[in-house]
Amino acid sequence: MRLALLGLYHETNTFSPVRADRAMFRNGGVWRGDEIVEAYAMSSSTNGGFLVGAAEQGAEVVPLMFAFVTPTGRIAADAFDWLVDEMIGLLRDQGPWDGVLLNLHGAAVAENHADADAEIATRVRAVVGPGVPVGTVLDLHANVSQRLIDALTITLVYQTNPHVDAKQQAIRCTELVVRTIRGELQPRQAMVALPLVCNIACQDTSEEPMVGLLAKAREIAGRPGILSANVVEGFPYADVPQVGMSCVVIHDGDADQAKRAADELAGSIWAQRDALQTTGMTVDEALDIAVADRHGPVVLLDAGDNIGGGSPGDSTVILEAAVRRGQRSLVQTICDPKSAQHCIEAGVNSTVSLAVGAWQSHSAGQPVQITGRVRAVSDGKFEEPNPTHGGFRFFDMGPTAVVDTTAGHTLVISSIPVMGTSLQQLLSVGVTPSSYRIVVGKGVNSPRAGYAPIATRMLVVDTEGVSAMGLDRFDYRHRRKPLYPFESTGFAPMPFD
Repeated sequence: MRLALLGLYHETNTFSPVRADRAMFRNGGVWRGDEIVEAYAMSSSTNGGFLVGAAEQGAEVVPLMFAFVTPTGRIAADAFDWLVDEMIGLLRDQGPWDGVLLNLHGAAVAENHADADAEIATRVRAVVGPGVPVGTVLDLHANVSQRLIDALTITLVYQTNPHVDAKQQAIRCTELVVRTIRGELQPRQAMVALPLVCNIACQDTSEEPMVGLLAKAREIAGRPGILSANVVEGFPYADVPQVGMSCVVIHDGDADQAKRAADELAGSIWAQRDALQTTGMTVDEALDIAVADRHGPVVLLDAGDNIGGGSPGDSTVILEAAVRRGQRSLVQTICDPKSAQHCIEAGVNSTVSLAVGAWQSHSAGQPVQITGRVRAVSDGKFEEPNPTHGGFRFFDMGPTAVVDTTAGHTLVISSIPVMGTSLQQLLSVGVTPSSYRIVVGKGVNSPRAGYAPIATRMLVVDTEGVSAMGLDRFDYRHRRKPLYPFESTGFAPMPFD
């Protein structure tokens, strides 16, 4: 039994002007053949789960090609065509296949394809034909379309946020694909797209209302004949027709039962539509709470500069406020290649004076003038062996410098934006985050798994930026209408008898 493994995994913030172009992918964003095994076999990622699942099922998995870069704006048209053409060519030339394991995010947007994931899946299906099972595991932030579902045999979705179940879902997906190949299962999928956008700050799966919705999905999944039931939170920073929440249910052999179950789950989600909206606290409100906390550290989640949501990672909004208020004992990362290089050239123990951050056209805040001592320099590479958001293990911040400023702040200045999902990002350069009163996390949900062990509390801060909490700040031109909470609308999924 031969299974092909391939994919293009990208979360696209269409409000960011930064394109994921050929150069970005060529600079460490493409793996071919055994490179996939080397990079992901020991990780808790989707690819890691596919490899483990295939071994457990006694299937031969053939890694073809995988592409991934940190979330940005749209994938450049020529980059998308180059990557997908090569992947599809490998799939065609190295077949025939018994099944396909396809690693997609679900919120990818290319300049030439608004529903990039569906385009990839459709092209895979055209190569292997209608009878070959194709399975995928989508990110919980997927914006799912019917076209995508129609091209797939098995669609599972992360059901944790932070995403710490990628490996487990991929193992399960592989099992279902193999059992389908063996004739033990006849998967029938149903998807319901809700006219609903969920605020990013309401998507933590350890908090209500997501706790209750996921419990409902598990209850449905436990019924006879149901193979899987998935809540999909969606990614609100994509101006595409398919933006929004959805649910996907798979039944063994009965499409009507799958649809009825999906409608029931959709009804439960719709009933919580108001609870899935929120407003955040200001920077000053968050700093007031942090100052009042006598223990710390308090982690301030910088929503508007969420690197995992496509922001640049160079916002100075919280840093500016801390300087203005005289608040000391703060540590944060900031992506600023020129400042990092300046500090590296100055050398360890040198005193530097420079303006850091907010160097891009879509950055939040203004460059902040700092003076400080260069504590350390690094190549920026670090490893996180434990499951964190997305299950990734190897990270690269590029040339990096640590500066202790006269204002009492420690800045980890990197050259490449990296999601703040792991304490190793700071520990690897000699910074102990637990020794600070305030830690700034560049994200909303993605830092929670990594930073929870040291935090006395985590506060979501409604900062400006291309991933700001308040969706009314964005100019949507392609989303469907009506869509709650932008417009009032009704929704009546089929009742479950």
